[in-house]
Order: sequence, then C-alpha cells, then structure tokens
Amino acid sequence: MKIKRLLAGFLAVSMVFSLTACGKDDEKGAKTTTTESDEDYLATYTNKVEIDTDAGVAGEIASLPGGEESTIRYMGENDINPTKASPEKSVELKLFESKGGKITFSRVTNAQRFDKLAEAIITQTDVPDIFKHEWLAFPSQIIQERYQPINSIVDFDDPLWSDVKETAEQYCFQGDYYVAPLDFVPSAMLFYDKQTIENESLEDPYELYLEGEWTWDAWHDIMTEFVQGGDAENVRYGVNGFFKPHIVQQTGETMVILEDDVFKSNIANADIEKAETFLYDITKEGLVLNGWLGNVRDCFSNNALFYAMGEWAATGATNGPKEDDNWGVVPIPQYTANPQQITTSDMTAFMWIKDSTKADAVKCWFECYRASKTDPEYVEANKQTFFTNNPYWTEEMYEVKMDIVSSDYLQIFDYGFGVSSTLGDRNAFDGNQCLIDALYGDVTVIDEEGIQKSWTQVRETYSTIIDSEIATLNDALKEYGK
Repeated sequence: MKIKRLLAGFLAVSMVFSLTACGKDDEKGAKTTTTESDEDYLATYTNKVEIDTDAGVAGEIASLPGGEESTIRYMGENDINPTKASPEKSVELKLFESKGGKITFSRVTNAQRFDKLAEAIITQTDVPDIFKHEWLAFPSQIIQERYQPINSIVDFDDPLWSDVKETAEQYCFQGDYYVAPLDFVPSAMLFYDKQTIENESLEDPYELYLEGEWTWDAWHDIMTEFVQGGDAENVRYGVNGFFKPHIVQQTGETMVILEDDVFKSNIANADIEKAETFLYDITKEGLVLNGWLGNVRDCFSNNALFYAMGEWAATGATNGPKEDDNWGVVPIPQYTANPQQITTSDMTAFMWIKDSTKADAVKCWFECYRASKTDPEYVEANKQTFFTNNPYWTEEMYEVKMDIVSSDYLQIFDYGFGVSSTLGDRNAFDGNQCLIDALYGDVTVIDEEGIQKSWTQVRETYSTIIDSEIATLNDALKEYGK
C-alpha cells in the first residue's frame, strides 16, 4: 500500500462546526452580520465554560502588544467571534484575546469567496491576514501567489506541532510549508437509531465497531436485512448522505496522487474499481436513498437506516438529538478486503495571505488554536462546551467522534480537489458538486430513464479532462519553480 504518500488530511473544511455552513449568497457580501441588538445581547451573555488562559501550553505562548499590530482580519463565510446565533466564545479565541489579540471579520458568500479574496489582493483593499484552508488552496492557488509560506511562524519540530508535521509536509512546496493543521473533525460518520436496530433485531454497528468487525460486508448485510423488512407501502432504504468518497478512500487510494513531485491520475487503480463497484451494487440493490436530506431526523423519517454526514447535521438545537432519542454513530465501515483505520476528515487550518504583515499576530493565533485542541485542560473545556450545546449526545457518540480523528487513524486527502477550479470547484461543474465529487459518486446516479452508469463508463467520461487538468498543473509547477 502506498499509504505514506497519502497522509495528507483532509477534505475541505466545508463542514467544520459553524465555520463551515454555506452562507446565503448575495451580490455584495456584507462585511459583517452582527447588528446592534446582537452586540447588546453578546455584551450580557455569560460563557458557560471558563478556562485558565495561562494553563499548560498556553502559558508558553508569547503575548502581543495589543492594538492594530495585534489585530488580524479574517475573510470567510461565518464569524470566528461570537454571534447571537452562537454566543459561546471558543477556547481558541479566549486564549488569543488573553494574549492581546483580536480578530476582525470580513464576510463573503460561499459562491464569491475566492473572487473576493483575489479582488482584495489585487486592489490592496481590506486585504485579510487569514483565509480558511479549502480544497483549492493546494496546489492550484499556491501557484497563483495568494498565500505566503508559514516557515517563519510555525516550527514543526516544536512539541506543539510535531504530531502534525507529517501531515503538514504533504502541503510543502519547494521546501516551503503552507498549511499548519490545527484541528480535525470527521467529514462523515454514520448515524443511526439504536431503537430501530433493536426493534428489527439487527446487529448493533457500534458493537461491530468495538470488535473491529465494522466492514463493508457487515454494513451491507445490516442494510439488506433492514430494507427487505419493508414492503410496497413502506419502502425502506439503507443509507442517505455523504459517504461515496469515503467508501472509496477506505481502500487507501484517491483519484489523484503525488509521486516524485509529479501529480498523476489514479483512476485506473484496482482498489478504486472495487470500491466503485461496491457503490454501484448497493445502489442497484435499492439500498441507497439519493437526494438531499438536511439532517439525521429527516433521514430517519424517510425510512433510511443510516445517515452519512459530518457532525453539523447531528448537532445544535435544530439538528441534534432530543431527550427521548437514542442515536448511535460509527465510522464509515472499513474496506473488507484490506481493513485499515482510515478517515477522511475536515482539517481546520488558515492560509496566511501573501501580503499580510501580521506575522506575530498570526503566529499567536495559530498557537492558541493548536493549544486549545491539544492541552488536556482545554480539550476537556471543548468537551464541556460541546455537551452544553448538545446535551442529548451520549458519551459513546462523543468518544466515537473523537476516535475517528485520533492518531490511530490514517487521514486521507485527494489532491484531485486542489488540481484546478475545473476539477475542484462546484461552481465550475454543476453548482452542487465539483467534478471530482461526480467521479466518486456518479455510479450511484440513476437517470430519468432508469440507467445507471458503471464505473468503467464514469471513468471514461472524465478521464480525458482529468488527464488534461493534471498535465496543465504539472506544467505550471515546472514554470513556477524556475
């Protein structure tokens, strides 16, 4: 297995807590969404979880002088600062402010985010200091000179960073580091109703997970038994949601790989073909409920046993479990032919914008964020905050969520999402997904005439454009290196 080369983390941060929800598009992209009434509310809000801002690692982080040089501008879809909708101040922000730092916010819509960033850099107007890391940041936007290296502000040999050094090296170009991994959350887990499992006398996926037997075959058997228990008036399904790339990546393979500083197509890989065939088969068998369902509860009400999605779809007052619910959660099942602990995670990271001069403040922000996710006191505070906001999650569910992004798991990133806008930007494809997403999932699509394409047909549909975009990228990298 060529696993080492893939230790890169992580699908986009597009679903990381409140930072990742897609913003409602508008033409102007307002600078802030905070109103005067919001500010009044926030001024009287009392944080439910308090921390010692000088504990452990945080005590070693250098303080800032305050003022303009200690203030960094963040451009993104949702504010890092507390809002009326999410008033609890994050641990990382508490630490940063205790060091004299401050974050101002420039709001952009999801559809306009890259254009607005480019516009700010070109016009030198309200240029942000940091921008959320996304698929297209590496490698395609590196050669567009939107970001600057972080070598001068992050020492990956320091204990604070050493455990993510190997991941950061996958985002290294011509000896320069561009990404400092700060945190990881699962981009998809499988949620299910334990009461349904019990009522149908099915094996509990959580027990199979604990026993190391949570594989494609076990998942397939449970879904099949559940679906066969339905009838014409009560049609059942096995799964809905975001799982297709994850199933493929459980093989340890991705559509585009990097070998000897050259990007290459990997769509002819035999393990990828097996994964795509598995997806094709479970769709043909009626186990897959296609279409968008917005949260776990919607999935269950549509007679689907499993809902595959990030935690955002199972948390908060609207999406989270209620008092009488008995939900379970497990990782995406392992590849039966070669079981490995693999996860495709959302990586939290911020790119340092090319023209930013706030080196000390950005360095402090990165360190405070990393400390908030690694120091035991702050890890516990984050857990308390999570349960404050999600009182009906169970300890079992939380432990699974944290296990999936632990060092026990290999984390996979597909370079295909970052090759070009043509491959990695949904607005360049059909507005709902990008081309690489389609490559992963088109075997599960059944058109209006009832036709479902095989993996061979899907591969042939996209192979020419994938080869062309990769060749263009490799040529650009050669020119950039001169």
